[in-house]
Amino acid sequence: MENRIIELEIKAAYQEDLLQALNNVVSQQQQQIDRLEMTCTLLNERIKSLSSQQPEGENTGSLHEIPPHY
Repeated sequence: MENRIIELEIKAAYQEDLLQALNNVVSQQQQQIDRLEMTCTLLNERIKSLSSQQPEGENTGSLHEIPPHY
């Protein structure tokens, strides 16, 4: 009976270690997600600021024009 209790305590200790390791991984992943979201936000703001700085007549029709080599 005592061996069985020892085995259960050992298993519980391993599970606690595994749970802590998994918690660390999830925490790191959340930090990475937060950084990526911030990067996306900054990139979107940069794109919007660049498009708002572009003069009205410049390159507005060039997106629909056929290139000269056609």
